[in-house]
Amino acid sequence: MSDILWRTLFDKKDMTVTSWCLYDVGNSAFATTIMAAILPVYFREVVATGLPGTLPTAYWGYASAIALLLSAILAPFIGTVADIRQSKKRILVTFTLIGSIATSGLAFMGPGDWKCTLFLMIIGTIGFSGSIICYDSLLPHIVTVDKINYTSAKGYALGYLGGGILLGFNLILIRSLSGTLGPRISFFSVSLWWLIFTIPLIVYIKEPDAGKPQEEGVSLPVSTLIRLKETFLEIRQYNELFKFLFAFWVYNDGIGTVIRMAAIYGSQLGISMNHLVGALLLTQFVGVPFSMLFGKIAHRAGAKNALYIALSWYTLIALSAVCLKFNWHFWSLAIAVGMVQGGAQAISRSMYASMVPKSRSAEFFSFYDISSKFAGIAGPAIFGIITQTTGSSRFAIAALSTSFVIGMIILRKVDLEKGMEMAHMINRQEK
Repeated sequence: MSDILWRTLFDKKDMTVTSWCLYDVGNSAFATTIMAAILPVYFREVVATGLPGTLPTAYWGYASAIALLLSAILAPFIGTVADIRQSKKRILVTFTLIGSIATSGLAFMGPGDWKCTLFLMIIGTIGFSGSIICYDSLLPHIVTVDKINYTSAKGYALGYLGGGILLGFNLILIRSLSGTLGPRISFFSVSLWWLIFTIPLIVYIKEPDAGKPQEEGVSLPVSTLIRLKETFLEIRQYNELFKFLFAFWVYNDGIGTVIRMAAIYGSQLGISMNHLVGALLLTQFVGVPFSMLFGKIAHRAGAKNALYIALSWYTLIALSAVCLKFNWHFWSLAIAVGMVQGGAQAISRSMYASMVPKSRSAEFFSFYDISSKFAGIAGPAIFGIITQTTGSSRFAIAALSTSFVIGMIILRKVDLEKGMEMAHMINRQEK
């Protein structure tokens, strides 16, 4: 069984797709070790020990919101320049370097360095987010529409596998080495891992030549602003795409908050660091087969139905997390999250990609990224406010369930087939 899964994930016959998926192996290390598992707990238990009460949790939520806000502001400019200059790969590598350097800087943070730690986390998140825009925008260029759900799911599956392997290695380091040496080395390992798995994408994926070039005699800043204005006006003409973005903004608010706040929420309730990181590690490996499973469900039952299943399950997770008390509770919830997290994100990405015109994929994916980031701003910020106001984060976690329910209601109004037809028509006109 494991041999079949391994051959499915690594397709030697199509190195373009495999190389694209391998980048997810690299950047997922940042998502798991930095955003989700080790850094939040390290921040609360080591770096921010001088802060009283629930302030470390609240400040982490505020910093996460700031990071996502800055990423959202930069997103449309990144996407537009990537299309105008036909430089998706170059910009991806640039932001990967920014994120990697900031991540390595975390290895030097110790007790009392909470301000600098939050600053590096913000810069690293900007690097991560900027690279993801260009990475996602390559998807409609490397596969046909009939393979887009499966390929997107494969990317997430490999990401879970890679992120899980490195997180497992880092967990061994933390348990084996005394003091803060283990977490510090783990931060540096993320930086190196991220860079290594960027290399196949650089080597095997060609820069897409689709896209409207920069007009002669017009500077890049002016040309960028003109294209942004055009895209802002045009995206509203893509009715189904626009409705999907709104639905995605709502339900991804809950998904993003679960990812960013789960570890620090568990830490505040008394779950030890070993149990927190161990459970989140298990989430990664559970996510590998279930991400692939959701790709198959989307192919057979439709992408929207697959997404309904994932969001319904997320609603139950959020409600169950209110009763979190024992270590085994956290492990159970981690398994439940692993069953749907990759699937929900993969199907969301492939649904959007199927409705995007190829010639302006980076620009349109910048709006996808904006929708994702503004959802991430609202979630952690509300989480922090409710926690600080009530003195309990249980009320904050309960509020997450509403985002999944409202998101599904809006999603019902999206006509995916109509959106795909619109994108196909634009693609034919631009050939």
